[in-house]
Amino acid sequence: MSLDFSTLFLVATLICTLLGGMLLYFGRQENISALNWWGTAYLIGAATVAQWQILGSILPDTVVLALASAGFIACGMMWNAARVFHGHKPNWPGLVLGAIAWVTAVVSLPAEASSLRMTIGAAIVAIYAALTASQLFAERRKAMQRRWPAMLVPLLHGSVLMLPIVLAETLPTHGTGYTTNIWVLIFAIELVLYAIGTVFVIFMLVSERTVRAHKTAASLDPLTGLFNRRGFSEATARMIEREADAGRPVTVMIFDLDHFKSINDRFGHPAGDEVIKLFATIVSGSLRMSDLCGRIGGEEFAALLPCSIDEAMTAAERVREAFEGCGLEVDGAPIATTVSIGVAGGPANIELDVLLAAADTALYQAKRGGRNRVVATVEQPLSLEQGRRKAAQRHEPVQQVIVRNAMSIGA
Repeated sequence: MSLDFSTLFLVATLICTLLGGMLLYFGRQENISALNWWGTAYLIGAATVAQWQILGSILPDTVVLALASAGFIACGMMWNAARVFHGHKPNWPGLVLGAIAWVTAVVSLPAEASSLRMTIGAAIVAIYAALTASQLFAERRKAMQRRWPAMLVPLLHGSVLMLPIVLAETLPTHGTGYTTNIWVLIFAIELVLYAIGTVFVIFMLVSERTVRAHKTAASLDPLTGLFNRRGFSEATARMIEREADAGRPVTVMIFDLDHFKSINDRFGHPAGDEVIKLFATIVSGSLRMSDLCGRIGGEEFAALLPCSIDEAMTAAERVREAFEGCGLEVDGAPIATTVSIGVAGGPANIELDVLLAAADTALYQAKRGGRNRVVATVEQPLSLEQGRRKAAQRHEPVQQVIVRNAMSIGA
């Protein structure tokens, strides 16, 4: 069975047009600029193949080949789409460099050097495919086993593209002319597969990003951008396990904004939201990058610090002083912004619930003691069921529970 090359390229044109329109539609619906780049690249590529097929028999070869420079711009757009998708700026010189190189080759080489021109064109497309693959590789290096199609598809396209052009002259089939060569058939078929495969990769990447965004949103508090209770619990569990493996202590703080209900009653809930956002900014700026903090209730926040309780007390006092001195006003009326803080520290293998309960006890003492103060309670080596199991695995001695009385630090 013989296949007509014109039919194959017509199919490729129709498929690219359909997929390009679909990508543009979803790009506008989901407000994803990278999809607009990809969709436009598909449409330009489809137009290039169409003009090659339609005008190839009408216009001089040099003019047709020069018009094909739009196809290299489409290849540059595919690469830039991958850059934009991963948060980089478009590379404008790189977008048109391939087209400039192609036009230069067409103008400077003699007409009989058609094979060399096609080899140069194939090399330009292969370079763009390699750049696209390298961009995807750089962004997916941590998940190679699950993301290998994202790099494989452009690499395969670049490799297959080189073969039919370079080998067309060295392995000719029966008959003469470029369009009767078996390698052109391979290229035409691969072009269709590449168009479909690339869209599959694009939607795989978009789907993964959407899932990740929803998962992140489910772990964050929408008002402050900090972890919510669920996100805080998950993140701190990982930190406690990591610090336990290294044998380092951890400390938990619980913050409660003083007289927050009266702020809502006097100035309204919008003012209360501003106070919460202000405190979130202060606590985030006062703690280290390695510390975790989250909003676990209405006006209640928590933080986990991988350090001793003495270091945590210093940080807690810094937060208290910063919030007290922020000088917030609503309609010219000053708002008293103070916070009570409970701190609890513990050794390796301690469980988060134990630390939170101890910190909550310390917070209660701070409230009873007059608010706007830091109170700490120290949990000495704790032997919970999880701690026992881990200690047994490492053949460590199991220690008894010792709880010190709360001690007041601050005014």
